[in-house]
Amino acid sequence: MLSNKHILGMDDLSADDIARILETAESFAEVNTRRIKKLPTLRGLTVVNLFLEPSTRTRTSFEIAAKRLSADAINFSASASATVKGESLRDTAATLAAMSCDLVVVRHKYAGAPRMLAEMMDCSVVNGGDGIHEHPTQALLDLYTMKRALGRLEGLRVGIVGDISHSRVAGSLVPALRKVGATPVVIAPPTLLPSRPDVLGAEVAWDLDEQLASLDVAYMLRVQMERADGMPFPSLREYARFYGMNAARLAKMKPEAIVMHPGPMNRGVEISADVADGDRSLVLTQVESGVAVRMAVMYLLLGGADSGVAA
Repeated sequence: MLSNKHILGMDDLSADDIARILETAESFAEVNTRRIKKLPTLRGLTVVNLFLEPSTRTRTSFEIAAKRLSADAINFSASASATVKGESLRDTAATLAAMSCDLVVVRHKYAGAPRMLAEMMDCSVVNGGDGIHEHPTQALLDLYTMKRALGRLEGLRVGIVGDISHSRVAGSLVPALRKVGATPVVIAPPTLLPSRPDVLGAEVAWDLDEQLASLDVAYMLRVQMERADGMPFPSLREYARFYGMNAARLAKMKPEAIVMHPGPMNRGVEISADVADGDRSLVLTQVESGVAVRMAVMYLLLGGADSGVAA
């Protein structure tokens, strides 16, 4: 079991919780390599994926994780939800509670929506991404990926590059790295940092090239193309010139350093195609890690560790 019944942000997880999730995920990673990838661990329990904002990777990852643990997975998308007809979050919570679900994974365009839902329901709630606030399971799978690739987390120096001020990925990854003894460094032009970058709890840098040699991980954030016209930099080409990861920049990093990206990638903007497809890119490994980590989260939140069924 974990110290909280919900995972709404990294504040809900202690360092011991994180270690337990990553350790449990390791056993599920082995399960995911089998021909028959199904365990009876959560049979009879119901997991609802309430995705009120578009998503492919996260929603699919949670759905696969639930089904591999034999839970009943029910998916609600924004277009299929009664919220498009004006139903309030409170009414949605009441409807889900009436269905006697055991865990709800919620993605919402407004920050704080998962916490509101948790206050209205008796079941566990996992934040699958809320506005520009947090995305805790993304941070967990990123930690898992880093540890498997580099053999440790403590002492790592991780550069998080890009639109820091609007990134829910950075909102969870920075505190997650601090909890495990790693050093987060946010790297971005001042226009893509919050007005008080010192409150992030990370080192702050503006020049990517100056930081490359010291980094163990270059974590490239997506440039939000849907908002590109209003982006506070001259052009996407200009952004790629100063903040894009390419072969020349990768060559300046430590030989064992890795490149990560939460996806979807804008090739040629925040990351070049040759780096994205290269052997030091762990983008697809992150996707693979997501299933194991989300299986571990569901298993621990729903009492799998005390159910007598081994992982």
